[in-house]
Amino acid sequence: MTSVAAHTRPRGWVDNAIRLIEADSRRSADTHLLRYPLPASWSGGVDIALYLKDESTHITGSLKHRLARSLFLYGLCNGWIGEHTTVVEASSGSTAVSEAYFAALLGLPFVAVMTASTSASKVKLIEAQGGRCHFVDEPGEVYTAAQRIAEETGGHYLDQFTNAERATDWRGNNNIAESIYDQMSAERHPIPTWIVVGAGTGGTSATIGRYVRYRRHETKLCVVDPENSAFFPSYAHGRDVVTGAPSRIEGIGRPRVEPSFLPEIVDRMVSVPDAASIAAAHHVSRVLGRRVGPSTGTNVWGAFGLLAEMVATGVGGSVVTLIADSGDRYADTYYNADWLAGHNLNPGEHADALAEFERSCGWVWSGSSTTS
Repeated sequence: MTSVAAHTRPRGWVDNAIRLIEADSRRSADTHLLRYPLPASWSGGVDIALYLKDESTHITGSLKHRLARSLFLYGLCNGWIGEHTTVVEASSGSTAVSEAYFAALLGLPFVAVMTASTSASKVKLIEAQGGRCHFVDEPGEVYTAAQRIAEETGGHYLDQFTNAERATDWRGNNNIAESIYDQMSAERHPIPTWIVVGAGTGGTSATIGRYVRYRRHETKLCVVDPENSAFFPSYAHGRDVVTGAPSRIEGIGRPRVEPSFLPEIVDRMVSVPDAASIAAAHHVSRVLGRRVGPSTGTNVWGAFGLLAEMVATGVGGSVVTLIADSGDRYADTYYNADWLAGHNLNPGEHADALAEFERSCGWVWSGSSTTS
């Protein structure tokens, strides 16, 4: 006798949900790749260029829009998200804003788990997309609380920190890496010498690092990390490190090494002081005439150091990094002098390094950096 077991879950709703997400993607043009204006006088004959991929132009305003789309498609195609599923995430930032958007698109309830210290402006952004915020006292509690809420509601925990690297099709399908190389194809140096990204979930660096190897490009990947984050010391020492401290730069930095971070495909890591990240964000904002977020400052600080190194060694080429989100989200924090003073952050400490870079492409800051 032959035994047969079958699940009789209707796929009509899931088919339509995927169609809605794909239709939303097709309505959105690709994000811009901006040429950053470097002074032509100081390169000493070395032909270099800096590009910023502006992820703030996504409909939800940040790089995390790509991740949220991928996590929802991953959950739908794995059968974890259905017509009545409560979707849960451990996030107080841009990821939760973007995930709340996609949940609303599909008519699903969304819960973002975050610490009680999360800024009111971030809570409002999540709630404006239809999400609900659940608060815990300590940063380490967000993971277990999100899993518990998902189990209690019969829902699905998206778990960006585990699934970011596996939910994205790193071989192409218009991921961020493929988009960068397509947009760079007509530039003087179409294959970047370096791509610089921050370590948040680890998903973006995993996607770019894998794609570079898959396409056999000579590009090297630099990952920048803020203070108190576990990624840099873990990379430097070759073992997992737990800091137990939250990052002061929203969107990047974690108290533990997340499963989505793949150190083997990273060529260099740079630890960036938090005040330097903010100083660079303010500097870029003045140059571009609009505010960028603090993690963009971390990215650009790392990119400036690489450009200075290239000029010093006579190596021409291009460096690409990201505008992760708009600085308008941080008007009451990173762009507020009283808030900065209250958090013992003084961007002015790093003004000399930025001024010297602009004057001569020199780099007077000597910080923590390590290569694989």
